[in-house]
Parts: sequence; C-alpha cells; structure tokens
Amino acid sequence: MRAWVTLKAVPYLLCILIGAGFCALLIDFNNVLASDWPSWRGPNQNGSSSQTDLISSWSVDGENLIWKADFIGRSTPIVLNNRVYVIGRVGMDITEQERVACFDAETGDPLWEHRFNVFHSTIPFNRLGWTSLVGDRETGNIYAHTISGVFTCFDKDGKVVWSYSLTEEFGRFTGYGGRVVTPVVDGDLVILSFLNTSWGSHAAMRHRYFAFDKRTGGVVWTATPGGPPKDTTYPVSVIAEINGRRLLIDSNSDGHVYAMDVQTGERVWGFQVSQGPLNASVVVDGTRVYASHNRENTDTTMMGRVVCIDGTGTGNITQTHELWRVDGIEAGFSSPAIAEGRLYVVDSSANLHCLNAETGEVHWTHSLGTVGKGSPVIADGKIYVTEVNGYFHILQPGENECKTLSTTQIERESGRYAEIYGSPAIAYGRVYFTTEEGLYCLGVQRSSPPVSIQIVPAEVLAQSGESVQFSVRAFDDKGALISEGDAEWSLNGLSGMIDENGKLTLEPSHPGQAGTVSAKIGDLQNSARVRVIPQLPWHEDFELIEEGKNPPHWVRATNRFVVREMDGNKILVKPPARRGLHRSNVYIGPPDMKDYTLQVDLLGTQPKRSLPDMGLIAHRYTLEMQGNHQRLHILSWRSELRMAKWVDFKWEPNVWHTMKMKVDIVDGTAHVKGKVWERGEPEPEEWTIIVEDPLPNREGSPGIYGYSPAEIYYDNLKVWRD
Repeated sequence: MRAWVTLKAVPYLLCILIGAGFCALLIDFNNVLASDWPSWRGPNQNGSSSQTDLISSWSVDGENLIWKADFIGRSTPIVLNNRVYVIGRVGMDITEQERVACFDAETGDPLWEHRFNVFHSTIPFNRLGWTSLVGDRETGNIYAHTISGVFTCFDKDGKVVWSYSLTEEFGRFTGYGGRVVTPVVDGDLVILSFLNTSWGSHAAMRHRYFAFDKRTGGVVWTATPGGPPKDTTYPVSVIAEINGRRLLIDSNSDGHVYAMDVQTGERVWGFQVSQGPLNASVVVDGTRVYASHNRENTDTTMMGRVVCIDGTGTGNITQTHELWRVDGIEAGFSSPAIAEGRLYVVDSSANLHCLNAETGEVHWTHSLGTVGKGSPVIADGKIYVTEVNGYFHILQPGENECKTLSTTQIERESGRYAEIYGSPAIAYGRVYFTTEEGLYCLGVQRSSPPVSIQIVPAEVLAQSGESVQFSVRAFDDKGALISEGDAEWSLNGLSGMIDENGKLTLEPSHPGQAGTVSAKIGDLQNSARVRVIPQLPWHEDFELIEEGKNPPHWVRATNRFVVREMDGNKILVKPPARRGLHRSNVYIGPPDMKDYTLQVDLLGTQPKRSLPDMGLIAHRYTLEMQGNHQRLHILSWRSELRMAKWVDFKWEPNVWHTMKMKVDIVDGTAHVKGKVWERGEPEPEEWTIIVEDPLPNREGSPGIYGYSPAEIYYDNLKVWRD
C-alpha cells in the first residue's frame, strides 16, 4: 500500500447497522470489546473486572477452551486492540532468547513477535519474561521491560517506537533471582522503577523511579523516595487519586510503601510495612491502601502481615496512620484483589484468605495447593486464581466459605506439571493466561445459532489495484461472538473481484469508485463500505458521471454538488443551498496526501446581486476567488484567519477561469501558492499569490471549495505530482 493511502477499520459501534435489534446486539458486544485488560491487574488496577457471562469450568481436552497458542510465559498477558500481548522465553541452548509476542484475541493466530538477546545478566533462562507488559489505550503502544534491562516501546503492530538499555544507561541492577518490575502508564507518562547505582547523585544503590514520556521516551522525572534497599524487588506501582491529588503508590525494597506525586515524583508520604523488601503490589480502594508481605514485622516477631493504610496523609506517615492489620498471613508474592468490600489475599503457601476490607476481619480461608505466586482475579461473582504447580482454580466466594467450581491441572508433554506464575486476564468475555505449556484463551462455548453477522473492517479507504482482506463475525442472541465463519461474498458498486475467503482485489485502472462488500451466512447479511481512490495523476471531466450525481468516492459532495450537461459537455454544479449554509468543502483524496499540484476550471454566476466564492483546497489550506470582495484569498482557519492573506483580483461572472494551487514545505515553512487566469489564455509564469505559514500543514486531502449564493460550475479537475 502506498504511503498516502490509508486502510482504516472504523470502531465497531460505527459499523453498518441493519435494524434497531441488530444495532442493540452490536452495542452490547462492543461494550464487551471495550473491556480491555491493559495492565497486569486490569483496568481497575485491583484485580477485578465487570465482565459477566464468564466460564465456571473448562478442561484441557476442549470444554470452554477457545484456543491455545504455542508460547512459554510466567507473567500475566495484557489484552488490548483486540490482541493479546505476552512476554516469555523461547529457544534452546545457543538460541535461548526473551520474546515479546502478539496474538489475535479471538482466534489465537500469531500476529508478530520480537526476540531479545540476554546480556549483562545472571538471571537463569527459566525466569525470562518475569515482568508483564503494559499497554496504553490512547496510543495503542505496548511497553516491555526485559531481563537484560531493555525497555522498549512498541506500536500495536510490533514496530519499535523507542528503546533504552537501562543497565548500560542508568545502572539498573538485578540479582540472580530475576526480580524485575512491570511498568505502568498514566496520562503522558510510562513509569518504571528499579534498583540502580549510576553516577553523581545516583551513585548510591537505591530503589528509584523513572518517568518517561510515553510517546518519545524522554525522561520526565526521577525519584528516590526511600533508603538503602534490603534486596531486589518486583512490585508494580498503582495510580490513584486521593484528596484531589494523583498519586503513584508503590511497595519499596526498603520495606516501606510510598506515595509520590505522579506528575513530579515528589514524595507525599511513606509507611513502613516490613523490615525486609516488599514484593507484593499494593491495591487501593478509595482512600485506603492495602499492602502485604511475608517478612519480619517491624514491631512483632511474627512473620507476615496484611495492613490497611490511610492514604490521605502527608509528610512521613507513622504507624498511627494504620487503619487495621492482620498478622501471620505471609503474603509476600501475590498481590491482593478487592471487590464489593472484600479483600482477597493469597499467601506464600497458596491459601486464599477473604478479609473484610473495612475491618480486616477474616471471613474464610481456602487452600489452593502448596505454592502461591499468582494474584487472584475477581469477575462475574467468581474468583480466577492460579497455583504454581499447574493448577487453575475457578471459585465461588460466599459469606463464610468458598466453593470450588472447577480445578484443572495443566501438565507438560513430559508428564510434569506446567508451572504458572502469572494471573488471569479478563477481556472480551474471555479468560487469558500463560503457562510453561502454552497461552490459553477460555470462554463460554455456545451452541446457539447466530442471529447477526458483522464484517471487519467495516469502512475502508484504499487505492485502485490494491487488495483488502475482510472477515465476517457471527454473534449469538446475547451479542457474544460465536466464530469467524465462512460466508458468501458479493460486491455492489465496486469494480474488482472478491474470493471465497473475503479477499477483495480492486481494478487497477478505475478512475475512482465507492460501494459495498456484502457477506451472507444463511439468511443473515451485512455490508462494509469501501471507498477507492484512483492512482495519480487524476483528471476528472465528469463525462462518465450520471447527470444529477457526483463522483461516488468524494467526501461531502452528496446533496451539495451535482453533474449537469451544458453546451454538450458535462460539468459539476454547486447550486445555492435549499436550506442551511451555502459553504461546502469537498475532499477528493486521502488526508495524508502531500507534494501534489491541483488545478480546476471554474465559473461563478450572478443571477442577482451576490457573487459566489469558489476555489481549491490543498494541504488543508483554501485558495478562493471571492466574488463580492473581488480578491484572491488564502487561509486555513476561517474563523481566526491565523495566516490568511489576500490580494485584489478582479474577475467577471459567467466567465470560465482556470485556478492552480500548490503547497511547498521549505525549511519548515509552508509556501502556499495560487494563480488564476481566464481559461484558454496562456498560464501566467508567476504565482498570483504566495502565503507563508511558519506552522505548516504538511499534508491534507485535495479538494474543491464553494460558497454559492449563486451557482458555481467546475470542470477539468486535475491532481498530479511533478
């Protein structure tokens, strides 16, 4: 595909909808699609999800197993952009590497991967992929922190946007245990913490925080809230707004929990939880901060504690800001989850504890196995939680007890259990998790027949001669995705061919077109809109356009511009508006076009006193012949006239003129050029008007402009590159 042509899939809510019932079904489904899992503890940062209609059981033999992908991981997937992103390990012996991979969230098909060599590390191969990835909903970017300290920003399609080598640039330190930290995204920042010993004021070993511009990678701030580290750690920061201030709250390697201003890194408060380092991340609910550990307490000989901290403090918080504690729960690896006033904590021996979030009262304890590392997830009134020895549990929490709905142990081909360290991710009505034995997607398998179908992409802008791949999705009566199925494909208003798999190949020499691609499954049918731009150069004399119509691939021409026969030729006419504004822009190409010249013949009529304004559009600038003012005008922002200029230019009504326009970018400045002459006369060598813009529009769709209190005629429109 050429650089100036874009292929766009409109968000699902903008799909072509047929009937109110079908619309409602799609809206329900798209509410599901909107529920991404962009970070390791989910969209709420607390291990909870509002998803419903989730599985209560499954099996490795196929019950509610939607798909399984070949991937070895030990962290939590993230789900964003209708894709699953994971980090893990790959290879054997000399080919051992760390791997970031992307899979289609619906089908499990691999989409892309990026492999990293391991260097400057003592961390063993089986601990590669320790961190989880984090995604940014605004940009679609994905951020990865590798064992070697390579911190990389990918776009959603796997292209590297920017990257750091934290060990070599910032002195990042890790031990043999492999404890490295997952980044978090907030606003324009992506924030990561690690132990480092660098130079100058960072020479002393500390647990420090680095905030990067999420788009460019520039370092925005650094912070050192605590004292000397007790050991390497791997908690993940949580972002929360308390008392109107946005805070970064995190467990630290010096045994404290700290709150920092997320915009500056300034320390707001600190609270000592343990005499050892903290590995479990905190969870925040309102103004309460919940933390846990499995080390020695500061004031008793008992090991382990769950503590609730008042997050509204300022200054150096002491134990007086503790709201409640429960000693003896050694929860040092798994992070708590909170939902509906209950706090769920997995201790190091894989016991799940349910606590009253308000008081700390323990309601019940439930055994999961022997080793607890994965953090629980609460969704659809159920608890989804893993245990290191290959167990995946689905539980039903009650007031005073917990019931097991399903327990499945996953084994490797060798017969040994497949280790699971990560947590489940809940998105799109499905459950995703990684193991040593594969990446799993679980969901309710439905036998209901489809009641609606959808074509993706739903709206396409392409160029003549290109190919576009479509797929069709079927939904049941609850708006849940059943499958991507086979369909009967057809074209309406398009010149080209579409095969049985939904691949559309457009005719290469067509002058421009617009139409639909239709898919049919049984009695169900739906369509996608396709707009096709011809290859340059363009010459439109309107002879092939039906009277009363306009070029179908133009934007905003319908009901404003019509083709009419005049003196044996066809021309484009903009009549006065019957109601509303006389002013209209028409866009005839993609918005990322640049470096082109356009030209048109135009004529303004004067049946009464007012003359029209008419002209061309290039790079989001307008060149117009103003009738009543009798001048030639260039502008971009019509209401403010930021860079607008004009020259006097007398022109006669009912006389054909030729207008030419071009935009050159020179040393960061736009030179917007225009000239006009009577049609049939020699073209002037000099431009009639040139306007410079120091804040240039570097691209934009070519188009035509008209303000028509009287009719305007257009003919012989041309667009080309020199």
